[in-house]
Amino acid sequence: IGDVLEPEAVARTVAGCDLVFHVAAISSYWRAHRQQVYRVNVEGTRVVMEACWHAGVPRVVHTSSVAAIGIPADGALADEQTPFDALSRTFAYADSKHQAEAVVQEYVAQGLPAVIVNPAVVIGAGDHYLISGSMVVEFARGHMIAVPPGGFCTADIDAVVLGHLAAAEQGRIGERYILGGENLTSRQMAAILAEVIGRRAPRVTLPRWILGPAALLVDAFNRVSPRPPLVSGEQIRLSAINYFVDSTKAVRELGYPLLPFAGAVEKAYRWYRDHGYVG
Repeated sequence: IGDVLEPEAVARTVAGCDLVFHVAAISSYWRAHRQQVYRVNVEGTRVVMEACWHAGVPRVVHTSSVAAIGIPADGALADEQTPFDALSRTFAYADSKHQAEAVVQEYVAQGLPAVIVNPAVVIGAGDHYLISGSMVVEFARGHMIAVPPGGFCTADIDAVVLGHLAAAEQGRIGERYILGGENLTSRQMAAILAEVIGRRAPRVTLPRWILGPAALLVDAFNRVSPRPPLVSGEQIRLSAINYFVDSTKAVRELGYPLLPFAGAVEKAYRWYRDHGYVG
């Protein structure tokens, strides 16, 4: 179809559409991809919104991320009103998705009927890039020997798809909707992975104090490595935080289903096993 950074290609694609889902983004945490992350996630969003506005598309759903929502300092649940914070700005992906939302709101102010959805960490079948599915694959391969002290919200891909469809039909213009599932610590996730996959869960929880130095070492290695990293310093720093979110608004307004992490893991593991990622 074309590149989201090519205005003419995007304009041709959205012309005559009744509904556009803008899902394209780069979710890399590698420093070498930093410039590309901002170009695709922010400027690409501007190209798509501009094309939809000119074409008079009746409905646009923009896929953002919970990363674009701030991390509460007091450890409370984040919701759609939580302000973006200084810590989140240090992570390129999070900052780019936050800036992309600002672009969407610029066009909403000009009359574009756009809705924003903010999926949590998506787990399920079909993640062949191993964006978040790497946790399932690495656990199944026996590579998870310890867990970090933090936690985050997971979302079943099937629920996220339903959330997108519901946002297209029922979402209020200019509003954002968190599409989450279960808020779990890494220790709780490991226990569920162990039960589903049939491997023993790691017994060691990494102390928070070790993650800062580890992130610096990983960043130094990744700067000289020619290959994309398995993990980045940014991800290590984030793993120390309990970043939990509240999906109540999507449940109430969109009928969004809160599906359990275990079911998402079962579907993901079955898919990875059937496609040769794990034995």
